[in-house]
Amino acid sequence: MVMIDGDLRDTPIQDGEVTPYDRAHMQAYLRLLDAAAAHADWREAAALVLGLDVEADAQRARRIHDIHLERARWMASAGYRHILKGRPAG
Repeated sequence: MVMIDGDLRDTPIQDGEVTPYDRAHMQAYLRLLDAAAAHADWREAAALVLGLDVEADAQRARRIHDIHLERARWMASAGYRHILKGRPAG
């Protein structure tokens, strides 16, 4: 499943709770974590996982990739606890 560019946030996700956005993008977060663990090039992950046109705007693609990878890492280290505890989203 490739994400649709228009569905992706361009700004950092600062919420301290799991949000509906996080839940909707959980699969992308997992795939980004897998790509990072495999030392995949960020451009490949941005294109294949997030559906971004890296050639058209590399700076924007890098920013969106990094924002989502950072949030994926937060989900893996802390956010998952919110889900396990059954806290409501956002």
